[in-house]
Amino acid sequence: MGSLQSTLLLYLILLHSCNIAAYKDEQWKKATATYTKDTEGSLIKEGACGYGDLHKASYGKYSVGLSTILFSRGSTCGTCYEIRCVDHILWCILGSPSVIVTVTDFCPPNYGLSVDYGGWCNFPREHFEMSQIAFSEIAKRKADIVPVQYRRVKCQRSGGLKFTMSGNSHFFQVLITNVGMDGEVVAVKVKGSRTGWIPMARNWGQNWHCNVNLQHQPLSFEVTISSGKPLTSYNVATANWQFEQTFEGKQF
Repeated sequence: MGSLQSTLLLYLILLHSCNIAAYKDEQWKKATATYTKDTEGSLIKEGACGYGDLHKASYGKYSVGLSTILFSRGSTCGTCYEIRCVDHILWCILGSPSVIVTVTDFCPPNYGLSVDYGGWCNFPREHFEMSQIAFSEIAKRKADIVPVQYRRVKCQRSGGLKFTMSGNSHFFQVLITNVGMDGEVVAVKVKGSRTGWIPMARNWGQNWHCNVNLQHQPLSFEVTISSGKPLTSYNVATANWQFEQTFEGKQF
């Protein structure tokens, strides 16, 4: 019996390792990258994903905006990518080190310029607008635009999912941040102590809403990520929760 348990445990460990490797070993794809110049070397403005102050969301120093084709109307918000500068002796850091960033913003197209001369985020070009600090880990800051390779990776987060409430008595909205694993939320449900599970709709970025009065009751959330895995955090918010408050749930 002990031998059987040991074999099963080894199998589960190997299976878990294979799952991580399969995600990590996603094929590298080609794109380009620039960076946003700012005083702190990070993206602190409120981006198209709705995270607000990116330092409070813990994304500030390693955040990125995506071009139209990659942003996919905000569905990729929270996704993590590994990026490295390649094929440019003058601008790439020696050895092509990589950096992992989180999608927090949209890089808008400029159809008045060619995709090769300023219209970096025009469809269908794949482009990353990085924070200055993240960019400087893979390329020299003197560079204007650099060729890169990128691949999707799992998000490593500290602590649980964070739920920030907003809205009013007839419109409830929650911003979901600090999502591990896929990072990309595809479905959300909320449940009050006096309701069943209520599906929420994506408002914009990672803000999800429903037209239900959920005040004065503890709230639970079910969050599903792009791989199809759901996670339920029961009684995240107490019955006396207030709008603009943030609560922490479980983690993937």
